[in-house]
Amino acid sequence: MTLLLTVPLLLPLLAMADGRPFPPNAKRGKMTPAWHPSIIIDGKTRTLSPAARIFNQENTIEMPASLRGENLVVNYQEDSDGQILNVWILTREEASQRLPASK
Repeated sequence: MTLLLTVPLLLPLLAMADGRPFPPNAKRGKMTPAWHPSIIIDGKTRTLSPAARIFNQENTIEMPASLRGENLVVNYQEDSDGQILNVWILTREEASQRLPASK
């Protein structure tokens, strides 16, 4: 009986073990931090949206001022105005995988 109650609780954890769920419209690029609200992706200066979130390799939110490094491999998502809405800094394993084709 306990097993029947435990399995439904474990299913979401098993799904997350497969990796972080990136949205289908995510793009891949190389990011270098810049003065907020700017960010450089693939050599082009872009603007972070007011609601932007940057997730590190542990999937916790990073503040733009705390970012260090250059050419960090990321997945990113744009909002309807072309500003950067979400950024995920990828692990080596994630960076080695291809993005699924967007529909």
